[in-house]
Amino acid sequence: MERYYQKEIETMPREEIKKLQSEKLVKQVKHAWDNVPYYRAKMEAVNVTPDDIRGIEDLHKLPFITKDDLRECYPYGMLARPLKDVVRIQSTSGTTGRRVVKFYTQDDIDIWEENCARAIVAAGGTEEDVVQVCYGYGLFTGGAGLHGGAHKVGAMTLPMSSGNTDRQLQFMEDLQTTILACTPSYAAYLTEQIVERGLKDKIHLKAGIFGAEAWSEEMRHDMEDTLGFKAYDIYGLTELGGPGVSFECKEQNGMHINEDHFLAEIIDPNTLEQLPNGTYGELVFTALSDSAFPLIRYRTRDVCILNDEPCSCGRTHIRMGKLKGRSDDMLIVKGVNVFPSQIETVLIDKGYKANYQIVVDRQKHSDTIDVMVEMTPENFSDNLGEIEKKEKELVAALKAMLGILVKVHLVAPKSIERSEGKAVRVIDKRKI
Repeated sequence: MERYYQKEIETMPREEIKKLQSEKLVKQVKHAWDNVPYYRAKMEAVNVTPDDIRGIEDLHKLPFITKDDLRECYPYGMLARPLKDVVRIQSTSGTTGRRVVKFYTQDDIDIWEENCARAIVAAGGTEEDVVQVCYGYGLFTGGAGLHGGAHKVGAMTLPMSSGNTDRQLQFMEDLQTTILACTPSYAAYLTEQIVERGLKDKIHLKAGIFGAEAWSEEMRHDMEDTLGFKAYDIYGLTELGGPGVSFECKEQNGMHINEDHFLAEIIDPNTLEQLPNGTYGELVFTALSDSAFPLIRYRTRDVCILNDEPCSCGRTHIRMGKLKGRSDDMLIVKGVNVFPSQIETVLIDKGYKANYQIVVDRQKHSDTIDVMVEMTPENFSDNLGEIEKKEKELVAALKAMLGILVKVHLVAPKSIERSEGKAVRVIDKRKI
């Protein structure tokens, strides 16, 4: 287990981290230039060659890569190694347009699984634990990443995949699962089912590792308080290899980026200028170690903040804050940026669970936003007057948070469809 808390790397002084990143960046740019014609053309378009990149201080000279670039290059246009060196692919879960395919050499997979092992260790995982992986397997990276990470830690791994809640709970009880890995929305559903079925005293969870979708602090505390375990955030993208790009430590105050493998920066999504740490903006990553699929300055579209202040856990790697939303698919309603996480914060603060759906539409040239909110069994009422009163309270609270008026509709418990994968929180009819 100690192998995956790599003290000499995870507690490296900041100047040494930057020196290592500079060395790896120079090599990675040369690797992409020599082996990916598409990259070379992008660099030539901005009059940059590998000789111009001498360290991370030159990062701003390099062009950005976006998901549109990856789709344009599908399937092999971004591949930087011969096919004989590629041992696996994974792919995005998107359902529109061309899929994004990520290629791996065996070294790439080893690094990916090591990063996930670091996340498990940071959540208190050891070879004594039972890790139940409820992320999807197959082309989705969630299951494969945490599965491989749990193996490297030496923990007993339950490759459950998503779905079949009855079986999930049976194995959780019978095999005494101690660490749960899945999406936060599914974790919330499992928590709900554990309580309803009277299983709280039969569950042995000490930690949960949840990612693949945004979730709020209120949602975290609700699960922690209900079942008595600690819920940890983990971040990753298929394009960057999958989960394990960053992860929370015991302090739960931002996710440590594995900086020996990833170089992070924050940019203004409109001007594309780099922003200082401590400023909200779009997160951009450069994969420093990936051999088969070397992404440089990849625009994630995720909005967050970077914090390079020392962490009391002892790790020195920079931390990224919880995602505030996305720069591309955030809701712009009546000229206001609206993130689902803001709405979720209000709902949970008012005593509702994280079961809601946001419907955005356009009527008579004006945007409308309706929030469907499930009542809990505790606050359920069929008294129309009482329901209207509660809806007005939520309307006022949401206006205070968002700055715009939204309509709220309280609906009966369990009337919004549950998700065993990523939750469908937003329906934007303006795009239909």
